[in-house]
Amino acid sequence: MYKEFENIILETKGSISTITINRPHVMNALCKGLHNDIVEALDIIRKDQSIRVLILTGGKKAFVAGADIKEMMEADSFEAERTASQAHFTNDFIEALPIPVIAAICGPALGGGCEIAMACDFRIAGEKAMFGLPETGLGVIPGAGGTQRLVTLVGPVKAKEMVMAGKVIRGKEAFDTGLVTMCVSDDEVMNEATRLAEKLCEKPAAALQYAKAAINHAVENGISTGKKYEKSLFSLCFETEDQKEGMKAFVEKRPPLFNHKR
Repeated sequence: MYKEFENIILETKGSISTITINRPHVMNALCKGLHNDIVEALDIIRKDQSIRVLILTGGKKAFVAGADIKEMMEADSFEAERTASQAHFTNDFIEALPIPVIAAICGPALGGGCEIAMACDFRIAGEKAMFGLPETGLGVIPGAGGTQRLVTLVGPVKAKEMVMAGKVIRGKEAFDTGLVTMCVSDDEVMNEATRLAEKLCEKPAAALQYAKAAINHAVENGISTGKKYEKSLFSLCFETEDQKEGMKAFVEKRPPLFNHKR
């Protein structure tokens, strides 16, 4: 059993943990307390070697409808920098978690909500899900990595349309542009996220951790340094028991029995 958080619900079933953002009265709008709760839950998950995959969701009505504007509207530049730093810390923590993170998205994922979703490894979106970074309409710009991650996912042309023109896109268009991994009916979002999580749980934990790290490194550092990092992680795989088992099972034409040590 986990502690009762104020702004989220943390659950674990088998090897799959779920963080449900739980501020329905404000469409799951981000606030300092919510960031603190997410980070605390992520730290619990990071320390538990039995947890193989994390699903992050906001429930059936909204993923995260943006930041709590009332909380920041009177901020000066110093307070704004502290707010942005907290949001960056949360999203960077999600991105660096050594297990796969799946965002299960129904309803709006706007502003900071879109930024959190983009920090996840996989995004399963409902057909009515909404993605956007509308901050310029408030006289600011995205402040939690949105401009950077969006360009990587959809390219600068689409990123400028969404950030500068404030275009909001639905699930199908988000899939077509490469923003999300999959678009399904809204009723199937959590089921599809769970199916993907179960499929990922079949893979060796260390191999998934190294694969995620290598891909993220390439995004942040470019292909030249990324290839060197990939080579070192590839070599480390051969220090794991699951590498021995995986290749032996392949040669023996049988299913592998991984122990998932990492």
